[in-house]
Amino acid sequence: MTVHKVGQDISVLNDCLEVPGIGFLPVNAFVLHAAEPVVVDTGVGLPDRDFLGTLGSVVDPADVRWIWLTHPDRDHTGGLFALLDAAPRARLVTTFLGVGIMSTERPLPLDRVYLLNPGQTLDVGDRTLRAFRPPLFDNPATTGFYDDTSRACFSSDCFGAPMPTAELASSDHAGDATEDELRDGQLLWATVDSPWIHNVDTAKYLATVRAVREMEPEAVLSTHLPPAVGIAPRMIDTISGAPGANPFVGPDQAALEQMLASFEPEGTPAAPVVPG
Repeated sequence: MTVHKVGQDISVLNDCLEVPGIGFLPVNAFVLHAAEPVVVDTGVGLPDRDFLGTLGSVVDPADVRWIWLTHPDRDHTGGLFALLDAAPRARLVTTFLGVGIMSTERPLPLDRVYLLNPGQTLDVGDRTLRAFRPPLFDNPATTGFYDDTSRACFSSDCFGAPMPTAELASSDHAGDATEDELRDGQLLWATVDSPWIHNVDTAKYLATVRAVREMEPEAVLSTHLPPAVGIAPRMIDTISGAPGANPFVGPDQAALEQMLASFEPEGTPAAPVVPG
């Protein structure tokens, strides 16, 4: 994992996963260095990742007061229980549904849960965070937030985009990708992560996009995009077109077998045919 800074108040804990046929997907967690420090999501749970070690390079886990889980998918909860142990004063911000989903894997300490719905706010000492439902999401428990002190919109999966290279996926600015790469990646991700977008009332969907535009965020911080500073208007324009984007169709079994065959080293003899 690598660490980037966004202004004085935000650290980005960046990871990256290669998705065959799609690209390199950033997987970010964040630290908001408020008076009461907030960790936003906790990365993937793969055994070779050291989320707590990376987190400890930017904030002492014992000082963390809030863990804002934007939703309980496994690429957001990898370090959650280790962080709860390492941050005994921290409370977990999620929704009633989020608690239910996570409790199917491991019981949560309910006395440390703080239920917050879209439209409500959280006081973290020197600022107030306003919760909202991002326009695009893949989990019904999704809740992002806007911080009007840093003018940062923490958008969960919304605005995500696979990048064509690992270097771009680990960049400190989404603007390092070309406009075409960013637009095409965001529209692809919209159809992968939110396939329902093709079945909704477009006017109602655009009303949710308009709400983000009215925030006028200086920075958009998505789990699946390098930090995006100063380019929110054109990214908002992009996701406005998501209902008309081509639906995503994933690889089928024939494509998987072709992919697996391509992994065989050159010169590997074919498996013998055993008579039946």
